Amino acid sequence: MTRVIIVRHGQSTYNTVRRIQGHLDESVLTQKGCDDALKVGKALNNISFDAIYCSPLQRAKQTAEIIHREIKANLNDLPALQENHKLKEIHLPLWEGMLASDVQEKFPEDYKNWKEKPDKLRMLIKDGEKTVEYFPILALYEQAKEFWQEILPLHQNQTILLVAHSCINRCLIEAANNISPAYMQHIQQSNCCINILNFAGIGNGNLIAEKVHIESFNQTQHMGESLPSLRPNHRGVRLLLVRHGETDWNQQSRYQGQVDVPLNENGKYQSEKVAAFLKNVSIDKAFSSSLLRAQQTAEIILQHHQDVQLELNDGFKEIIHGFWEGKEQSEIEQEFPGEFQQWRETPEQIQMPGGESLQEVWQRTVEVYESILDTAFTNKLNIVLIVAHGGTNQILLCHILGLSPKYFWNFRQSNCSLNVIDYPKGKDGLPMVQAININSYLTGSILDKTVVGAL
Repeated sequence: MTRVIIVRHGQSTYNTVRRIQGHLDESVLTQKGCDDALKVGKALNNISFDAIYCSPLQRAKQTAEIIHREIKANLNDLPALQENHKLKEIHLPLWEGMLASDVQEKFPEDYKNWKEKPDKLRMLIKDGEKTVEYFPILALYEQAKEFWQEILPLHQNQTILLVAHSCINRCLIEAANNISPAYMQHIQQSNCCINILNFAGIGNGNLIAEKVHIESFNQTQHMGESLPSLRPNHRGVRLLLVRHGETDWNQQSRYQGQVDVPLNENGKYQSEKVAAFLKNVSIDKAFSSSLLRAQQTAEIILQHHQDVQLELNDGFKEIIHGFWEGKEQSEIEQEFPGEFQQWRETPEQIQMPGGESLQEVWQRTVEVYESILDTAFTNKLNIVLIVAHGGTNQILLCHILGLSPKYFWNFRQSNCSLNVIDYPKGKDGLPMVQAININSYLTGSILDKTVVGAL
């Protein structure tokens, strides 16, 4: 496995006034940007890196240098920092240096495309005597793919660190996971956030998207933030999507499906940790799978929110594993030769013996999710808690990011991990994935050290 940790640069002088940066190399880190970069370094200072790459633009390079110094203070054997031009930020030649508000006023249709259909954003630029069409996001997406094809073969089974920018980070994550560039504005990158991707099966310079695993996305807790901040002019709904706590069957990697296994003591402890983490968050309504392990998790979280109603829903139950339920992987492989491997490699093609297909659980999960969104917007709810299962959560993340069932395994969902999804402009507006598989409140580390277990 190759582990890639991706960091966005700290707050810059242009960030503070919402000025378009792109390829411009005029902005530098603010004091907050420097302080947050130091916090990233402290969060990473026990990780042994085999390579560290950064964008050559000074806001990213300055961030990387601060991180590098902090890690090196703890781990002397650290590779030198390497600049890589394929980590440069998006090039927006007609907008760079302008305030975002001025761009919106001067280029209203283009700015709307940038926010809603970024892959369609087109600029007409001079190339010598000719005027040519330039599609900034599509060009950046190709740049991201080229970076992976260049770098991954050099670092098989190693750990590398990348320090870059908001848009290139998003394109790196999307290109690795085969998420369309049309979804660039669906995922957030906060200043000095941490993302972790795990790659397996990389060879010959080719990306194999099915073998990419998002361990976590847009972590900000190392900077003292409980949840990523809401975007300016947010007027919609925030969903807190949690996987249930650990059960004995999770610990044993025994398939649960819809067998009603309760939380074990560690699962209750994990749920208490989530409860403490969300104690000061103003939750308006809560929904849970009707299976006991999810219901118990939700009830423990809501101990600090006594006025919040919990609604149980059968549609959020875990996938029915049929004849696999109660069995460990080795037993499944022995009794159903080849089927477990198919479940891990091509989940969209398997029909669980005596159980559900992924398409069946996908349909019921998305239907319930959409009904909850309707309820939230109709009743003007601001923050909604949903407690469900690894499988259902992975389905919802695929659904939100436009991925088919083929990519079901691209998202890690550990026991009592938290995902944050915003709808800042109403139900018909673009959803924004703010965080995936956050669980530092359980481990005290940016790395996920929890037991994943069977579904």
